[in-house]
Amino acid sequence: MSLQPFNLSTVQLKNIFQNKKVFLTGHTGFKGSWLCEWLLLLGAEVSGFSLPGCVTSPSLFEQLGLASRMKDVRGDVRDAEAVRESLLQADPDFVFHLAAQPLVRLSYREPVETFTTNVMGTIHVLEAMRVLKRACSAVMVTTDKCYENREWERGYHEEDVLGGHDPYSSSKAACEVAIASWRRSFFQRHPVRIASARAGNVIGGGDWAEDRILPDSIRALQRGEAVPVRNQNSTRPWQHVLEPLSGYLLLAARLASQVENGRVKDSLDSAFNFGPGLDSNRSVMELVREILKHWPGEWVDRSSSEAVHEAGKLNLATDKACRLLGWKPRWDFTATVANTVDWYHRAWQGEGIHVLSMEQIRNYMETEML
Repeated sequence: MSLQPFNLSTVQLKNIFQNKKVFLTGHTGFKGSWLCEWLLLLGAEVSGFSLPGCVTSPSLFEQLGLASRMKDVRGDVRDAEAVRESLLQADPDFVFHLAAQPLVRLSYREPVETFTTNVMGTIHVLEAMRVLKRACSAVMVTTDKCYENREWERGYHEEDVLGGHDPYSSSKAACEVAIASWRRSFFQRHPVRIASARAGNVIGGGDWAEDRILPDSIRALQRGEAVPVRNQNSTRPWQHVLEPLSGYLLLAARLASQVENGRVKDSLDSAFNFGPGLDSNRSVMELVREILKHWPGEWVDRSSSEAVHEAGKLNLATDKACRLLGWKPRWDFTATVANTVDWYHRAWQGEGIHVLSMEQIRNYMETEML
C-alpha cells in the first residue's frame, strides 16, 4: 500500500480531529505541550494525564497556559487504577502515550524508576485501553534509542533488533516488546488500533530539560556564558519537535481511517520511525556551531573520560512512514535550528509564547515536504 503525501496545510487533518476526544499522557512535557497546542488548534477536545507539578522550570505547559484550555488530570502512570479511571472518563477517539522518564543520564541514577515508569506505565495504558468498547486509535511513543545500537552508518529500520546499553534505552526496547505482545494477544479483534512511534532527538522552543544540548546551550547563552559541550563527535538525527508530532498525528489519523464499518481495511498496527533527512544527522559540535550562527557566543569542552556511556552514532530510516503514511520531513537541519533558536530568542525578548508557538505550527504546516 502506498499513499499520497498528506498535506497538513489543508483542512483534512482538522476534519479528522475536530470535536474528537483525545487522551494524552505526558501532556505537561515538552513534546506533550506542543502536541496539546496543535490538537487544540485542530479543534480537538483534549484530556491530559501527567505527574503533579511540571517537569521543568520554566515549563512550556505553563507558558502556553494550557491548563485552562483542556482537561488537566494529574497522576502517575505507574498507578494502574488512576490511568484506567482517567482514560475511561476521557472516552477517547484517540490516545497518544508520551509519558516517560526520557533522560539517559538520569536513567543511570534511577534505573528502577526508569523501568517502572516507562515499561509498566506503558502496560497500564495498554491495559486501560482493553476496556474501551468503541473504535479508538492509539499511538504509543517510544524512541529511536530502542534499537540495539551497532554504531552503523545506515539508518535503523523498524525490523532491526531492539536493545539498549543504558537503562533508558533498554526500557524503551522493553516498551516496544510489550506493545507488540499486547497488540497480538489482546487487540487483534478489538476496536482499538495500536501503533508505536520511534522518533530521534528532537529540538524546539520550550524545551527546558537538564542534560540536553539545546536547552543547555540556550541557558548558557542567556547568561552570557560559554556553551558546555559534552560529546562533541556524537551524531544524532536532529529534528524539530513538530516533525515527529506531525507523524504521530498522521499515524493516528491513518489508523482511524483504516477502520470502515467496524472492519479493518489495511493494517497499520505496527512500529514507525519518524526522523529527519540524512543531511540532518549531524554531530553535537555541528549543532552547537549552527546555534551560535543565530545567537553568537562561545563554547567550551566539557567532555570527561568518566562520563557514562551514551550512543555515539544513531540514524533512522523513515522509508516505511513515507511509503505507508505519505509522511516526510519538512524542515532540514538549517531550518530546524533557525526556527528553534528564533523561538527562544524572541521569547527571551518578551514575545508571547502562545502566539509565537502558534505561528511556528502554522509556518510548519505551510512548508512543502522535503
